[in-house]
Amino acid sequence: MYDEICSKYNVEYIAGGSTQNTIRVAQWMLQIPGATSFIGSIGKDKYGEEMKKNSKLSGVNVHYYEDEAATTGTCAVCVVGNGRSLVANLSAAKCYKLDHLKRPEIWALVEKAKYIYIAGFFLTVSPESVQLVAQHATVTNKVFIMNLSAPFICEFFKDAQDNALLYVDYVFGNETEARMFSKIHGWNTDDVEEIAIKISKWRKASGTYKRITVITQGGNPVIVAEDGRIEKYPVELLPKEKLVDTNGAGDAFVGGFLSQLVQKKQIKECVRAGCYASNVIIQRSGCTYPQKPNFS
Repeated sequence: MYDEICSKYNVEYIAGGSTQNTIRVAQWMLQIPGATSFIGSIGKDKYGEEMKKNSKLSGVNVHYYEDEAATTGTCAVCVVGNGRSLVANLSAAKCYKLDHLKRPEIWALVEKAKYIYIAGFFLTVSPESVQLVAQHATVTNKVFIMNLSAPFICEFFKDAQDNALLYVDYVFGNETEARMFSKIHGWNTDDVEEIAIKISKWRKASGTYKRITVITQGGNPVIVAEDGRIEKYPVELLPKEKLVDTNGAGDAFVGGFLSQLVQKKQIKECVRAGCYASNVIIQRSGCTYPQKPNFS
């Protein structure tokens, strides 16, 4: 399917995947070469070469595990009007190995990092890698951040997610994911504000940092739960005629948020940056952005 699409149409290649989208956006917002690093998995093929080329152009310090047997993961996106359909072939993205993470040159990246972000999707691939990094972050007092990522992660990977959440300082998600998390844990509430507070109060392995929960709701206010309190931040609505593609909007929000968090900005500014980045991305095709951000 992907070869056929590439042969018949003018295809734009984007170094995607949920976590990589977030890291690319954070790197773009920061405008500091090599400020971010990404570890992932690709195959030894033309798509893998495209991935490496695009990632390096974005300024991210990438280190991929290259699987000998699997092809690079791909995702074809079809956008019609304001609707989208995605067909993904995860392939090598499902093949990441803990041994790669333990290589001295790779683990050195983890040791150098001050903030660590992993999307919940990775729990389906290598939960043992998540645990290793999470425990390292806790022992070394680093900020560990995760995303609920999708309702099916909350539903079908509950144990792995719960084990990871013990170490998480910032939890991101949207209202659908939050409600599924509530349902699976028997909280008997669909109230997103209440759920956000409950997640923020979820048991934690370390008390170095309090847990903060950030829930996006499309065009409705962003909910932030901290210290048992809720703050709501309005979202600047985009005129429908400017909307191009919502793919990657959530990833972009997290990237924008993190770009300010690593600079120790207040939550209000982090949310504002997240909303800005998301707003830019949905006016373009795919998770892409102009050369420089217009954010101050």
